This record gives sequence, C-alpha cells and structure tokens, in this order.
Amino acid sequence: MHLSKKCSPFKVVLSALLIVALLQLIYLSFLSKFHGKQQRYRYSELFGGSGGKKDGHPEKNSRKERLRYSLSTGGIFDSSGQYRVYKNLIKSDFTSNLKPGSDPNSNLLALATHTTINNLHHLESLVDRWHNPISVAIFAHGQDVKFATALVYALSFFCPQIQALTDFHLVCLSGEMAGFPEKDHEHFAGLEDCASVFSRLETYRDKYMNYAIGGNISYPNNLLRNVARGGTEASYILVVDIDMMPSGDLHQQFLGLISRREPADDEVFVLPAFEIRHARKMPATKAELVQLYQVGEVRPFYEELCPRCQAPTNYSQWVNSRVKDTGSLEVAYTLTWVDPWEPFYIGPRTVPLYDENFKQYGFNRISQACELHVAGFKFPVLSSAFVVHRGFKIQGEFHARKDEENKRNRVLFRSFKEGLKTKYPSSDRRC
Repeated sequence: MHLSKKCSPFKVVLSALLIVALLQLIYLSFLSKFHGKQQRYRYSELFGGSGGKKDGHPEKNSRKERLRYSLSTGGIFDSSGQYRVYKNLIKSDFTSNLKPGSDPNSNLLALATHTTINNLHHLESLVDRWHNPISVAIFAHGQDVKFATALVYALSFFCPQIQALTDFHLVCLSGEMAGFPEKDHEHFAGLEDCASVFSRLETYRDKYMNYAIGGNISYPNNLLRNVARGGTEASYILVVDIDMMPSGDLHQQFLGLISRREPADDEVFVLPAFEIRHARKMPATKAELVQLYQVGEVRPFYEELCPRCQAPTNYSQWVNSRVKDTGSLEVAYTLTWVDPWEPFYIGPRTVPLYDENFKQYGFNRISQACELHVAGFKFPVLSSAFVVHRGFKIQGEFHARKDEENKRNRVLFRSFKEGLKTKYPSSDRRC
C-alpha cells in the first residue's frame, strides 16, 4: 500500500519565509528602479533637459538660462584684484520683477548677510522669520565653488519661498571660476525637494571652525557685506551674520516707524544684539526675549569675549524701557558712539561701505561704526527690535589663528583711523 509523505511544520514555515524573502527582494528591486527613474527625472527637470517636458516649467528653464548667463560673464574682480565676484548669481522673483517707479514701500528694507556653505543651512530659519527681501553673499574656495553653485541653484529651484525673495551672490578667489553645474550628478544626487537640499547643507555645517577655511585662505567678511549690500536696491538695509535672527515682524514694524517719522540720512537705527543658548527657541518678541534674559538663557552679545564691544548699547536701559500699548516700534533713546562699540543697525543705503582691507577676525565691524561716528551719524536705539545670535560665544571655540588675526587687524585699524582724518577733514569727531 502506497503512503503519502506529510510535510513537516518546519518545512512549511521555511518555505513561507523563503517566499516572503523573494517577494521582498522583488519589491526592493522595483523601488530601486523607480527611485532611480525618479532621480533621473528630477535631475533632468533641474536643467530642463530632454528627460522632462521642455515646456513644462518655462519659468524654471529661464532661471537656468539666467544662471548660465551670470556664470558666462566670468564675474568681476574686487578692488584688490584678489577676489572674483558673481553678483546676482541667482536673482529672486522680487528683484527680477522690481520696476522703476514701483511703490517705494515694497522695497523699503532688505536684509543683507554673508556666509560660507557650512553656515548656509541657517538661511532656512532666516527666510521663515524675515518674509521679505534677502541678499546673500557666499564665499567659496576650491571644490566648494562648484558645490556652492550647484546648491544655490537647487535652493532656488526647489524652495519657492527662497526663490521669491532671496538674491544670491558668489565670491571666490580671483584665480578660481564658477562653472555651470549641468553634469554635477554627485552634488544633485538625492535632491528631490527643499527639505532635501537643506539636509545636504546640514552635512557641511561642521566643515570649518569660524573663519578657518584652510589653505591659508582669508575670509573677506567686509567684502562680502558690501557685495550683499550692493545686491539690493532697498532704501534701508539690515546687515547681519547669517547665524543671527532678527525679531519677529521687524520689517512691517520698521515700515510703520518710517511712515510716522521724518527719515534722516545721518542716523542708523540700533538693534540691541543678544546671544542665546543653542537649545532654546529663538524669541520673536521683546517680552519673550526679556523673559529668557532674566533667567540667563539669553545674554548680551559677546558678553564673555568682549563685553566692552556691546556695553554702550545700555542693555539695562533697553530691557527696562516699556513698549507702548500700541505695540508700534519707536526710538527708545539715542546714543553717541564710543570706542569700542560695534552695534548692529538698520541704516540707509547711503551709509559708508565696510573697509574691505579687514578680513578674518577682529575690527571688521567696529571700523565701519567708527567711520559712521566720524561722518556725523547719530545712533537711535529701537524700542522693541533686536537681533539674536545662535549659541553663546565662548572662549576656546575659535580657530587657532584668531589672536594673530586680531593683532594684525588692530595695526590696520590704527592706520584706518588716521585715514578718516583725511576723508572727513571738517569733522571734529575721532575714534
């Protein structure tokens, strides 16, 4: 008699597991092919190539052509001949659509900032807070020139809020040139949306410590400030480092202040500067900031490194000065500049440029504040506006050559002050 063999439970389970594993492999293979196809489409879409519909995104194709044209000019050399400047590498929709005779209030106040690519990730939160025109000057060296060009283009392509309001300018050494990143698959791989571009930038955040770029390359902070300033036609400009955050609704409040107050060409509006513990959320209002200030989570900017550099702001008076019930921005009090004050301020576009001989660490901002004083400017302090730096500035967190750079710039500052006597012969002010 023939007896049929029974399958053991173990063999049944094993067979089931093998089938599941096979199905998973098939599924993963499908996903991989789909993702690769999607990436090829996204890449071709970035450059309007044959992989996508040629007429599907005409505005994005024109952006590509504007970038290609900007790069084809080869940029211009700065006054020293050491740096190459690509002004308006990427133009915002705001700047592109700005026409002569348009409403002056639409371009009343712009924010100008500067950075290397390791701090460019801060732009995301800055755009979220500011909601108005921003001019960004980026310094790049070596391979970073290629990377910066690619990522700036990706930011403008994938991030509507950035393309709407942000102008990008690129500065590199005069012997370097930026090229069109059309075949830059390495830098564009994995970029699918705005979040993915900022994630890529996050991977670069620890590449440098402060100004230690490597290769004995100097970070031209004052040149970058001037490039960013020159990249906007706004009537007033706020110049800040990219890791600093302005108070919320500052743009609208300042517009209200100017509408109520006869503007003067010889004054700059001071914003008290603070620094906040890294873990804390950035305050938007004076009430939020004062609350954090009172418990030590916020303190005056540079309190540990150079308390004298910000002390003339008179933080005690500002913290204790009441904001009017209307919530409108006012002048709380007016100060005269004293050495070595280096205030952050909103100023008319006619204020003197930063002296571009100052690079790296030390005296780069104070030299300009000194010139404002000699030129006769007044320093009214705004009642409820402020800027906050991310993280406490502490000793030991700077690059190794900071003290050496500071000494060199101190010598330069002495000759700079002598030059102001010739530049402003009728002024009785000195610094």
